[in-house]
Amino acid sequence: MQFRASALLPLALASFAAAQQIGTLTAESHPKLTTQECTKSGGCVTKQNSVVLDGNWRWLHSTSGATNCYDGNSWNTSLCPDPKTCATNCAMDGADYSGTYGITTSGNSLTIRFVTKGQYSTNVGGRVYLMDEQDRGYKMFNLLNKEFTFDVDVSKLPCGLNGALYFSEMDADGGASRFPSNKAGAKYGTGYCDAQCPHDIKFINGEANVEGWNPSDEDANAGAGKYGTCCPEMDIWEANSISTAYTPHPCSVDGQSRCEGLDCGDGADRYSSICDKDGCDFNAYRMGNTQFYGPGADKTLNTNQKMTVVTQFITDNGTSSGKLVEIRRKYVQNGVIVENSQSLYPEVPGDSITDEFCDKQKVHFGDNNAFKALGGNVAMGRQVESTVLVMSIWDDYAARMLWLDSAYPLDKDPSEPGVSRGSCPRDSGYPADVEKNSPNAQVTFSNIRFGELDSTYSGTGGSNPPVSSTATTPRPSSTTTTTPRPSTTTTTTPVPTQTQQPPANCAGKWGQCGGIGFSGPSCCVSGSSCQKLNDYYSQCL
Repeated sequence: MQFRASALLPLALASFAAAQQIGTLTAESHPKLTTQECTKSGGCVTKQNSVVLDGNWRWLHSTSGATNCYDGNSWNTSLCPDPKTCATNCAMDGADYSGTYGITTSGNSLTIRFVTKGQYSTNVGGRVYLMDEQDRGYKMFNLLNKEFTFDVDVSKLPCGLNGALYFSEMDADGGASRFPSNKAGAKYGTGYCDAQCPHDIKFINGEANVEGWNPSDEDANAGAGKYGTCCPEMDIWEANSISTAYTPHPCSVDGQSRCEGLDCGDGADRYSSICDKDGCDFNAYRMGNTQFYGPGADKTLNTNQKMTVVTQFITDNGTSSGKLVEIRRKYVQNGVIVENSQSLYPEVPGDSITDEFCDKQKVHFGDNNAFKALGGNVAMGRQVESTVLVMSIWDDYAARMLWLDSAYPLDKDPSEPGVSRGSCPRDSGYPADVEKNSPNAQVTFSNIRFGELDSTYSGTGGSNPPVSSTATTPRPSSTTTTTPRPSTTTTTTPVPTQTQQPPANCAGKWGQCGGIGFSGPSCCVSGSSCQKLNDYYSQCL
């Protein structure tokens, strides 16, 4: 996930933070959530799981009473004069999931509300992890040669918000065995890490992140310490109702690792990080197709309605011991299987994440190729063999979510390739505005399924409608992806074909009929007309 922030307004009696000792003032009870594991031969079997709240949201108080160890965005220097003493003096307590945090489950459905007003508090955002069936530790996933599928409702997520589902290479026990000072472990949501190497995590490696702690000037409940916490991250779903992206982020290290200095890749030293902070993303809007995803019936995927998201991890030999060569995406909506959007840049052909696609994307968009430098898909494949499922909702104090749903970075013209990522205005996404104007925003994840390729979804085939493009180059006729794909029994969604034979001097419906450098026909068959999509491409629609 490219950037993260969370805000919690102070309680009358306490504030929330991460800790390593266990408190006894509020009982911890994990909300139940069913999932399914699937095979082609046996179908899907229901599993009884649960979710746990991230420790960074929890009340942190003295082990001897209810004195705050962390208040607002600052540490209590008496209880926390140094990292180890703080871990000894402070306890993390249980959570009122629905009343304080707006987190509810029902059967196979999880809803996370953006703003929740409790009796003594206002909570903003949230992050949870999937627990195993015994409720003893995090559920661990090996994604190689498998697919991960879920339903999602993003209809209540406007510009500036992100309802995210992703995998981080965290410890199954939250780091408790590696760091004995961590008594809370997975049961209390400890051990978080991601490829951004966040500094706002209050306990890392069983110690308080109090050294060099700087309270945020903008967020009354957050700050940053000397250390960050890094690990490989596979973003399955970062989305609101405007835009979506899926992105692998490999690292030079496996598993959770505490960083400091250049290894964290802070600010101008971003590309010195041990993790690929940019990743290699596939965002249909960024790849030129502005009509693929968004609110309204005119979009291929209508975000006013629930949809099913399928992500497949393809290996070179078709087994879980092979090397990851491709990450594919499919959707199902209203019973129709929708293949992922094709890139509309001939310089970057494809509809999935391969090393070839990423190399060409980085060159054409003028981006740093840290993805390749840190091992690309092969490294990512090794690092998704043991990962934890994370689900969250958040707003973005660092970049206002513009990297997901608007034109970003701000110093580039939106017409440059790769800059426009969604239709949100460049002045959108300010957290104060989002929290004030969209307090009832929420994301719902449901029907989580995991298993063999092409075993977790069903539907009928359907054709993708014609597209309009922000790309400055014409649509490629096909993908040039060269990595192997397993055979499938599902119906694919072909690009629309001509419905009639055109006259010799006219293009058929969906065909190209103009554009700079185009020497073909400039007219269209009866029933369609030539419409300009950009200077380089006009299409018979």
